[in-house]
Amino acid sequence: MATTSSGRAAKSAPQQEASQNSKKKQKRKRIQKDPELDRLDSLSWTSSLPQDDPSFSLFLGSSELGGGFLSLEEIDEGAYGLVISKPKKEKAEKSSKSKKRKHIGSDEGSGDGIETKIEEEVEEVKNVKDKKKKKKNNKRKAKNEPISEAVSSGKDDNEEELVDEAEIPPEFYAWNELRLHPLLMKSICRLGFHEPTPIQKACIPAAAHQGKDVVGAAETGSGKTLAFGLPILQRLLEEREKVTMMLEEKGEEAEKFAPKGVLRALIITPTRELALQVTDHLKDVAKGINIRVVPIVGGMSTEKQERLLKARPEIIVGTPGRLWELMSRGEEHLVELHSLSFFVLDEADRMVENGHFRELQSITDLLPMTDDSTDGQSQNTQSCVTVASFQRKKRQTFVFSATVALSAVFRKKLKHGSIKSKQSMTDKLISIETLSERAGIRANVAVIDLTNASVLATKLEESFIECREEDKDAYLYYIFRVHGQGRTIVFCTSIAALRHISSLLRILGINVWTLHAQMQQRARLKAIDRFRSTKHGILLATDVAARGLDIPGVRTVVHYQLPHSAEVYVHRSGRTARASADGCSIALISPNETAKFASLCKSFSKVSFKHFPLENSYMPEVMKQLSLAHQIDKILRKVSQDKAQKCWFERNAESVELVVENYESEEERVNSYKKKKVGSMQLKKLQQELKTMVSHPLQPKTFSRRYFAGAGVSPLMQHQFEELAKKKPGENQNSGDKRRGLMVIGQDCIEPLQALRSYGHEVHMDLKGTAEKRKNVENLKRKRKDEKKRLRDQRRKQKKRLKGGDE
Repeated sequence: MATTSSGRAAKSAPQQEASQNSKKKQKRKRIQKDPELDRLDSLSWTSSLPQDDPSFSLFLGSSELGGGFLSLEEIDEGAYGLVISKPKKEKAEKSSKSKKRKHIGSDEGSGDGIETKIEEEVEEVKNVKDKKKKKKNNKRKAKNEPISEAVSSGKDDNEEELVDEAEIPPEFYAWNELRLHPLLMKSICRLGFHEPTPIQKACIPAAAHQGKDVVGAAETGSGKTLAFGLPILQRLLEEREKVTMMLEEKGEEAEKFAPKGVLRALIITPTRELALQVTDHLKDVAKGINIRVVPIVGGMSTEKQERLLKARPEIIVGTPGRLWELMSRGEEHLVELHSLSFFVLDEADRMVENGHFRELQSITDLLPMTDDSTDGQSQNTQSCVTVASFQRKKRQTFVFSATVALSAVFRKKLKHGSIKSKQSMTDKLISIETLSERAGIRANVAVIDLTNASVLATKLEESFIECREEDKDAYLYYIFRVHGQGRTIVFCTSIAALRHISSLLRILGINVWTLHAQMQQRARLKAIDRFRSTKHGILLATDVAARGLDIPGVRTVVHYQLPHSAEVYVHRSGRTARASADGCSIALISPNETAKFASLCKSFSKVSFKHFPLENSYMPEVMKQLSLAHQIDKILRKVSQDKAQKCWFERNAESVELVVENYESEEERVNSYKKKKVGSMQLKKLQQELKTMVSHPLQPKTFSRRYFAGAGVSPLMQHQFEELAKKKPGENQNSGDKRRGLMVIGQDCIEPLQALRSYGHEVHMDLKGTAEKRKNVENLKRKRKDEKKRLRDQRRKQKKRLKGGDE
């Protein structure tokens, strides 16, 4: 049994050796086929095992290569310029194993015991070195990974900047002088702003790159929103880049130096519509930048606005009333003002009007001190939520308006830095100077005043129409019927006058939208949106719409009633001729308003004014249609008043639980029914008559309906015939606008600006003469009053004498 087993073992040994040799040959073939290993084999190797080790002397002496044990650890990567990846290391380790086996296989005669010992010792040495190698690699990775990421992100940023600069079209190169962030430049190109306006060229370098406070004044429509909006976004983007660098260097510690979710900019506007418009402009520029802008205005749900504030936006645009309401409730995001970097007052001249915006004083009192003194800071920290010192950033204050009037003394104070950091709590906001001081404006502020002598836009054409107070409706209707082209805004000082005009114009078939302070916020926004979407829309508004509304395509502004101040007149007229466009304003002046108009001209240093051209031959037709409209309006008002009174009586009776009994006789009921029927028939008759008159175009008084040229061919008709002769047949049919395709012979259907430039004539404004006339009229009134008083006293005396004589 022993011999058989030993024979089988002797037979099996050569078979195992043959199988091992065949496997080694296959591995050698694979290794030889790999060109990378051939290149590595050609390099000079260093020995990884000691030469004087007795246990490895046999292994080293029998090596065919004579260079010792091969290991990739000993390769000098810097000398050969090699970058070895993990898969290549695995291949190299396999090749080293195969070469070891080759050495071991070449010394088979040394015995199985020595071979197994050598293999065990080689594996132990290799395992120890592998462990050391893993520890070193982990340390190197931990150190090199953030650096490599920073380098890669820096490369990507540089590539993005280069791409952005390459993508900027040549017509936007004027913005390069302002050195804006590439993302902002991308937004500017997307919005199509080819070059910065003068106020933007002056404000952006001072605010964004020099960090100064700014007091800016420029004409309406000059781009003041972006003048303070771009520096805010520029600084936030620059700080975001610094935060990313700090995160790469310091990790989580960067969050302490640049916390997220704090209020960075607070912009206050006088009206809700202006706040929403500023928000829309900033959102358009900040699209894709991940900076949140939220409006906080009145007339909307406070619960919804509180939900928006929970998202902790960086920029808030609001009106003083709603902002102070939420601040007084303790809204956390609004009360943390120590992190505020920008405080902006837009349309600041409206903020200081008496009786308005008392809440603004309370908001400015909550602002932390801008001085370095700790005493002032300690006083304010009692009213504000305490914030860590690293969140207190240097605050910039921007004050903008179209009519900023700063005294020479205040300008010197701003220049030399002798202004007070805070006014006393009892001071009232009576001027922009005190408002700027209370807001904490710093010394050496940049005062940028780009307003001209007249303060109005350069391309604005001003005109006026002299008429009686009762004829204003007729002249307004004349403007819409004869020159009803482009968008038009009509301004009134009272809501009653606005309602009167709107009802008349709707009766006359002219679709108008209204905007005043007594409307709900939803209705106000709806009116503005509809006015924007209509090419020839008409908006009747009070001075609520005079501030900051940027509606494109407004060609005409009509002052139905003159404003109470010159500043309001500037802002009203500024709704047209915006952003280097042209436009015209028309003032309807009654005899009672001549003195007010003269003072306006004096404040703007106006020597001459254009008289709006009127075709008096149209006025009889206009007056006839307007008289019908007045009759219809009177009937409708009476009916609505009766219904309202009846409803009010019944509603109050129901609330008190009273039973209302009707004591009218049957005859009285029949008479009232007949009166109502006659009134409704008369109303329908008037409406039908007015409808037929309005359906026909206005014609001059001399126009002959029987003979085409019965009144003669006027130059206007001659010009219209020539224009018709030039047109090709079917040209009007292809045009999409049906209104422009119509032409009324004898009626000049051009917009007011074109009519003013073509037919308007200058009228010299004799301010001294008007002042003298005003004095003479006042003296005459006083004399008449005194004369009446004297006659009254004389009659009383005569009566007393007669009574005394009778007795």
